[in-house]
Amino acid sequence: MPSPTTLLTFAAAAFVLIVIPGPSVLFTLGRSIALGRAAGITSVAGNTLGSLGLVAAVALGVGALVAASDVAFTIVKFAGAAYLVYLGVRTILQRKAKAAVATDASPAPLRRIFGQAVIVGFTNPKTLAFFVAVLPQFASPDAGPVPLQLGILGLLFGLIAFCSDSVWALIAGSARDWFARSPRRIETLSATGGAMMIALGGVLAFARRAT
Repeated sequence: MPSPTTLLTFAAAAFVLIVIPGPSVLFTLGRSIALGRAAGITSVAGNTLGSLGLVAAVALGVGALVAASDVAFTIVKFAGAAYLVYLGVRTILQRKAKAAVATDASPAPLRRIFGQAVIVGFTNPKTLAFFVAVLPQFASPDAGPVPLQLGILGLLFGLIAFCSDSVWALIAGSARDWFARSPRRIETLSATGGAMMIALGGVLAFARRAT
């Protein structure tokens, strides 16, 4: 198991990387703006679970193989980017229906939102590259089984990311509550959230593998 000093050092490094707005934050903001606080928090939970799947893959060596292979990494990269673009386009096309839902205070389909976020988290190439490049640096053969150490570090990363991204979700969702008083404003806000997801998909499409 990693030593307390290693855990604290890793937590500090992870926190610095997480609080800087990146793909996860932009995804959370896009979902929260388009669908509200509950959907935003649900998206954070799903995205975190998906990233933990990447931790398991890296710990077992699969992630390293994907990151080392141009073909495999490209498949994961474009699959995640295409899915984000799909979600963004769908959000824009359904903005009028979402405006009606917001003004009627109808519940969002959280189960579906959670599943979508899991896919986004698991196919995020930047998260995969980070885990492959950074996690092994904090693992030591003298501290026990390396896969176990990587798993613990990955869980710590996921916990910090969930707390940080949840704050963004609450802030964006709260702002949306004010916009929801007007169907026209919520249409514009939903379209903005969709555009952010499309832009994020474009950014991820140009992600490079860890070297």
